[in-house]
Amino acid sequence: MRLRMRQICLVARDLDQAVGDLTAVFGLGVCYKDPSVAKWGLDNALMPIGNDFLEVVAPVKDGTAAGRYLDRRQGDGGYMVILQTDDLAPLKRRVGELAIRIVHESDHGDYKGLQLHPRDVPPAILSVDWDGGGDAPDGPWHPAGPDWRLTPASKLATKMRAAELQGDDPAKLAAGYARVLDRPVATNAQGQPEIRLDDATLRFVPMTDGRGEGLGALDLVVADRARVLDQARARGSAVAGDVVTVAGMRFRLI
Repeated sequence: MRLRMRQICLVARDLDQAVGDLTAVFGLGVCYKDPSVAKWGLDNALMPIGNDFLEVVAPVKDGTAAGRYLDRRQGDGGYMVILQTDDLAPLKRRVGELAIRIVHESDHGDYKGLQLHPRDVPPAILSVDWDGGGDAPDGPWHPAGPDWRLTPASKLATKMRAAELQGDDPAKLAAGYARVLDRPVATNAQGQPEIRLDDATLRFVPMTDGRGEGLGALDLVVADRARVLDQARARGSAVAGDVVTVAGMRFRLI
């Protein structure tokens, strides 16, 4: 079963502010706003990074799961990791065998997905999806709309290379993801557990920011690091070495 990190979702109080910061710092463009997220009391925007996507969702009414997550993690930040697979059936069987709850199962005919309960597979919402258009690098992706390729590609941000998930027990978090994804846990040069996908890595680390468990950082390939850092400072985003914090997410520039 192939697994690719196709989309990362952030959650924000103010969608326009978060998207404005991300587009200004990384030179991104918005390719799609999905009207279907309104049923969860959300608004959203998707931005291509290479052939993958960064999404921001924001609650537009009270009592949403996203709003509770914002409260729990004390503000904007990482929300979901969305993987693309070429075969969803084995994962669905494994989820059933492991008695993992499915928060939402989408079925649009040529696009299907399983969103897993974050209490069963912590620390962030994990979704594994299949698109019938194929798994070519620039293949279709239903959540990004039919015309995402028409949005000019960023000349600065070219690839999301790793997602960093944080919690009290990184090894336990990694083992949970490994059971679901049927991928082994490896150890990187820093001694951190990680799961290697076909195009990216899921890395598991201790909490150091005081915000609790969740999706805390992304490794982002950039073409001009100095320019991104300058644009981040101009936008008022926090900069520490090669890490910029935008919309509550730490972006490690590589």
